[in-house]
Amino acid sequence: QVQLVESGGGLVQAGGSLRLSCAASGRTFSSYAMGWFRLAPGKERELVAAISWSGGNTVYADSVKGRFTISRDNAKNTVYLQMNSLKPEDTAVYYCAADTDYDGWDYWGQGTQVTVSS
Repeated sequence: QVQLVESGGGLVQAGGSLRLSCAASGRTFSSYAMGWFRLAPGKERELVAAISWSGGNTVYADSVKGRFTISRDNAKNTVYLQMNSLKPEDTAVYYCAADTDYDGWDYWGQGTQVTVSS
């Protein structure tokens, strides 16, 4: 079992920055990949970014490349999403997820709201 708790969401003006954090507990954090997803009203859930267990490999949605950075601190059991140059279209509930068996995202956090005003 893995428990995930996100924090760091909020209201920010366009062009601003936020950093999301996701604290994990349960299984050995450094043994599995982590990801950030977002869900906006009327849209499908979108994978924003993902990072391998070591942090050596990352992937990003085209819509956030160059603006968002995913990172992890295995000593703190935490994954981060640094979001810069935020746009109103980034407004969504952001979820972190864990892929513990490399066969899909099997654990999810409760989500944190990010609202970007124009």
